[in-house]
Amino acid sequence: MPESSALPKYLQTAELLIREIAAGRLADGARLPPERDMAGEMDVSVGTLRKALNDLADKGLLDRIQGSGNYVRHRADAAGIYAFFRLELIEGGGLPTADLLSVDRLEKPSDLPAFGASSEGHRIRRLRRLSGRPAALEEIWLDVAWAETMRREDLLDSLYYYYRTRLGLWIARAEDRIGVDGVPDWAVKNFDPAPGTPAGFIERWGRTNEGAIAEFSRTWFDPTVARYIARMR
Repeated sequence: MPESSALPKYLQTAELLIREIAAGRLADGARLPPERDMAGEMDVSVGTLRKALNDLADKGLLDRIQGSGNYVRHRADAAGIYAFFRLELIEGGGLPTADLLSVDRLEKPSDLPAFGASSEGHRIRRLRRLSGRPAALEEIWLDVAWAETMRREDLLDSLYYYYRTRLGLWIARAEDRIGVDGVPDWAVKNFDPAPGTPAGFIERWGRTNEGAIAEFSRTWFDPTVARYIARMR
């Protein structure tokens, strides 16, 4: 059965707000609702919401004015945990989460581009959701040189957050190539496009600060649910 290992609730809340701001669904200068009302709307505790708002304020995305309220600030250079996750709901925004389908250590197949120092990689397959809606299938290959083993229970919704906090690996930049490809035969039933159906397709090379390619991934996304967004910074 698929598994999901979530980020802390306050980080999920902060990331949802960051993506709503980036998508323009929270306008620059807008005053947010009172914290108690907002917490109820987002189904989180007031304490969790306050931690999330503090995170946004630290990133320069929120002005917290005592006695007046919380005001949105747009910043082109603000990056959250999902800064490299380019899919959004058709209507904009959406909180990314992931159902882990499998993780295996394997010989890199011949259809992968050459990358990394090892002939083996960890293959991670996931179903990506946006605010709970199945949006994409992912197949990620991480070179074994970065980790001898990977445990299912350790993997988080944001792999890049996991890489940074557990492996000391920073993906500093990524190259994406966008096209169309048939949905793979390992697609799960709750991903609507059937295997073989044309879908949006992303190939990504993830590089370290030194320029080395540490990760290669393939993503198939449902164009009726999600779209690929790249904003200029």
